[in-house]
Amino acid sequence: MADLHAHHEHHHGHAQTDDHAHHGHDHAHGHGHHHAPANFDRAFAIGISVNILFVAIEAFYGWKVNSLALLADAGHNLGDVAGLVMAWGGALAGKLRPDARYTYGWKRASILAAFANALLLLVAMGSLAWEAIGRLSAPEPTQGLTVMVVAGIGIVVNAGTALLFMRGRDDDMNIRGAYLHMASDALVSAGVVVVGALALWTGWAWLDPVASLLIAVVIVVGTWGLFRQSLRLMFDAVPEHIDLRAVRDLLEALPGVARVHDLHVWATGTTDVVLTAHLVMPAGHPDDPFFESATHQLRDRFKIGHVTLQVVREPFMALCEGTPDAVELRPAHRH
Repeated sequence: MADLHAHHEHHHGHAQTDDHAHHGHDHAHGHGHHHAPANFDRAFAIGISVNILFVAIEAFYGWKVNSLALLADAGHNLGDVAGLVMAWGGALAGKLRPDARYTYGWKRASILAAFANALLLLVAMGSLAWEAIGRLSAPEPTQGLTVMVVAGIGIVVNAGTALLFMRGRDDDMNIRGAYLHMASDALVSAGVVVVGALALWTGWAWLDPVASLLIAVVIVVGTWGLFRQSLRLMFDAVPEHIDLRAVRDLLEALPGVARVHDLHVWATGTTDVVLTAHLVMPAGHPDDPFFESATHQLRDRFKIGHVTLQVVREPFMALCEGTPDAVELRPAHRH
């Protein structure tokens, strides 16, 4: 009966604090939840349309003047188009309401989009690097002026697209990813302009494949973090900005809490983090203000917006590997 009583008080308290959690989280990430998808629909549409047109132009002239650097940048920008499409899809999916089958909604679509985008870029850059290595043994001349003009257009296209997403970069990881990706592309295009100028000035045919290799390396280095993070989130890892030990310490510091068991933190999307935990409280069961305080602290310190806390007098759940502290005592282990 004690546990049943604990459960009853917990759910009564949580019913109110959950509203607070969502209200507070929406306030903290207002643009990311309510305004960003609606306000950025036009930005996504414009960015995708302009970039598709530019990819076609860049690929055509890269093929015409035999410039691997231009083709590399075209391949990269094609990846950007796919990235924008997936980011838009993730944003739109995040607006779909949960139902009886998908109780979290479709927010995880943004994580899957990030993973697919990273995988696409890595495969494309691997193919490019292979071609560039083959070209190094037999460099072919290119038309430097054409390369410079086309890549110069790329600077304008990529920088302009980045500006469309600039105002949302602080509110939503999905929007920030689109912004950073396009801004970095503007720098890559600037590098291609420099390569075109050097090729025009020196006549060195090997500059083109070397530049394409450097572009591939820069993109792989930049993409690897996105690939690793999205892969981890797909397997319900603790998001990288959250220290699980610090979360545990916060919960154990709450009045009346003796121990924290069965602590889990994971992401349901690129802007939404969920926490569940059992709080061992032998002395009694708290009222609503306890849960409200815990919810606010977790949201303010760790940006965890969906909190579910279960109060028990004694732990009764079989935890990871059979030991109550298996998760919390190994910070390197992302559970």
